[in-house]
Amino acid sequence: MNKGDKVSVLDDAIDGIVVDVKGSDVTIETTDGFNLTFKINELIRIESNPMNFSFNKNQVISEKEVVKPNYSNKAPKSKKEIPVPEFDLHIEKLVKNHKSMNNYDILTKQIDTAKYHIEFAIKNRIPKIVFIHGVGEGVLKSDLDFLLGRYDNVVFQDANYQKYGQGATEVYFKQNAK
Repeated sequence: MNKGDKVSVLDDAIDGIVVDVKGSDVTIETTDGFNLTFKINELIRIESNPMNFSFNKNQVISEKEVVKPNYSNKAPKSKKEIPVPEFDLHIEKLVKNHKSMNNYDILTKQIDTAKYHIEFAIKNRIPKIVFIHGVGEGVLKSDLDFLLGRYDNVVFQDANYQKYGQGATEVYFKQNAK
């Protein structure tokens, strides 16, 4: 660094001209007219062409490199983390007022709802769903079993007894690789 060099402070937005150099201390006159003293490794010389910067090799080496932490989750994700969609086919859950509906209308609404969810799961490649149908007289369960039997690549069974009791059916969709 020599008197008259244009410099900039590395860690601050201060520019100026060198007015004095004593060892490793450099005094600059800032663009605001103040005289400030910095260590030589805190300054960078600015050429008259602002696109050319002159770096002191020791400055570059002494700059601290920010080390990014290496976070990686090595634990494999299990399929149990994704919740299984559950659809309750009880008529109270499907319509607001079911008192005026007869048994045929109720059963039709329940099966149509189940068919919609099956089609949606196939279309969106959802591997498994659960229908909650209740125990009752078994009419809904038998119609649901008949409906599921009409689909290729669909396997179904009674759902987990501890979680659902006897009133639920698990449906698995065999996915073909496209």
